[in-house]
Amino acid sequence: MHLQAFSPFPSSAALKQFQASITGNVVFFVRHHLYKWKSHIRIGMDGKFVGGQFSPKKLRGGRRCFSRSIGGASISCSNSMGKDLYVPSNEKIINARLIYAVAPAMGHNQESHPESNFRVPAIVNALEKMELTPKIRGSEIIELHNIKPASVDDIVSVHARAYVSGLEKAMDQASQEGIIFIDGSGPTYATSTTFHESLVAAGAGITLVDSVVAASKICLDPPVGFALIRPPGHHAIPKGPMGFCVFGNVAIAARYAQRVHGLKRVFIIDFDVHHGNGTNDAFYDDPDIFFLSTHQDGSYPGTGKVDEVGHGDGEGTTLNLPLPGGSGDIAMTTVFDEVIVPCAQRFKPDIILVSAGYDGHVLDPLASLQFTTGTYYTLASNIKQLAKDLCGGRCVFFLEGGYNLDSLSCSVADSFRAFLGERSLASEFDNPAILYDEPSTKVKQVIQRVKHIHSL
Repeated sequence: MHLQAFSPFPSSAALKQFQASITGNVVFFVRHHLYKWKSHIRIGMDGKFVGGQFSPKKLRGGRRCFSRSIGGASISCSNSMGKDLYVPSNEKIINARLIYAVAPAMGHNQESHPESNFRVPAIVNALEKMELTPKIRGSEIIELHNIKPASVDDIVSVHARAYVSGLEKAMDQASQEGIIFIDGSGPTYATSTTFHESLVAAGAGITLVDSVVAASKICLDPPVGFALIRPPGHHAIPKGPMGFCVFGNVAIAARYAQRVHGLKRVFIIDFDVHHGNGTNDAFYDDPDIFFLSTHQDGSYPGTGKVDEVGHGDGEGTTLNLPLPGGSGDIAMTTVFDEVIVPCAQRFKPDIILVSAGYDGHVLDPLASLQFTTGTYYTLASNIKQLAKDLCGGRCVFFLEGGYNLDSLSCSVADSFRAFLGERSLASEFDNPAILYDEPSTKVKQVIQRVKHIHSL
């Protein structure tokens, strides 16, 4: 990507496309005593935050790794110092049921844009109010405070080096103009901090992979990881940004898991309301990474048809299931039981990564599915169990979409409860009166078609 490709304003056509995709207004209001963000992410020897901006020194470099076989997978992990400064100690991690990292990208923001810097703080505020933090729960929940930013080498395992270097150079333009638009189809914007904060977001996912793998070596039921990060990633294609997304966080983590930990077979579940076209494209011809996406049929970006199944050696390891508008809890439960579980069982993954988009919620303004907070609780609980059954419990969630702050934060909080094995509190938030009958015939038809194509 070249600097000239960046425009300070999106095209009128792009704005019209964006506006047309919004079915309701996103209203953001901030109570400063609730959402004032005090960055507690510490960057160790490899970089630091100064005045709210990240100043890189030497980013993630090569590591000396050792290997061992655990649960059928060859797992490699260590660093040249013999002690990973970014992974919790064995004493801490052995009792944990959930481990999460927060990278809110506070400098990456455009006023009135749905993908704003209010999103992650809203989740953190909800977790604190609902007493789902280490301060209250002690050793069963760990928050990572040391996040090592991803290196350029980590990023180019998925993205074109020309795009990565072009984006870094464009930060000078962003510093001068405040906001630039790096892709018109979202529109996807960038500020002067976007490049470095995107490295931190990807690094948070990588650090959680390290932590979950470390835990899987010492306990049979390791904690689930959750990267509360932005910018999101699943639309970012290998050649550039797209649809609010800058770097493909889950794709980068998948390649890292393979390269550093020897986890060859990676199963990616994407339940965002929009098709994860970037992840889809990154692994379309790769037989060792299974990408499974459920999304609303006809929604942005218009990809993810049932006949998109992979190419060459990767044929059969991409599964796209476009759900009709109005699909809800019944549809998703059926999809999980009849499609996701048998696919994962047949694939035999070494780790499960999840693009966790919460924009399928009935209250979300950018789509028209009928997922509820309870839907997300069930998904989180079932995916955790699937990972325990198939790959030693190794599982990391990555925040993708979700633009109604209330439904987003409550749904993530209920996902946390699922990871902890606690009962759902969805009934205190969900309102069944606003739901209508799901299009059960259409749902059944698309599920049957997918099962036929993939011989399930």
